[in-house]
Amino acid sequence: MALAETFQSIVDALPDDWTDLELDVRIEDETRYVNASVYLSTVNAQPYSKHDWHWAILVAHRFGHAAAAPAVHGALKLLDDAGLDGELQVREVRSGRTEVVQMWGRPESVRQEFKKIRSQ
Repeated sequence: MALAETFQSIVDALPDDWTDLELDVRIEDETRYVNASVYLSTVNAQPYSKHDWHWAILVAHRFGHAAAAPAVHGALKLLDDAGLDGELQVREVRSGRTEVVQMWGRPESVRQEFKKIRSQ
């Protein structure tokens, strides 16, 4: 299965309230490591040194300091299109967290609307 398809199946299997996903990526042909790094730099993939996996990718669902899931899917699709085979491994999934937003000075209607949107 292609990397992008594998990633999509991982995301589809997650509960709706997932917030963060940590993935490890490894390519089969290590001679093309630099080529793959160019594609994965768009999602801020962090290289491992002296490790059996090549990169770690942090993925955010709706908010957070990580790459958006569609951007990660696109980067992995670029690897697939370039003929770079590899594999993914889920390291950690976090769910149930909400973003912290400064509500001081905002009317109650804004607070209620924010609460309604985030509870879905």
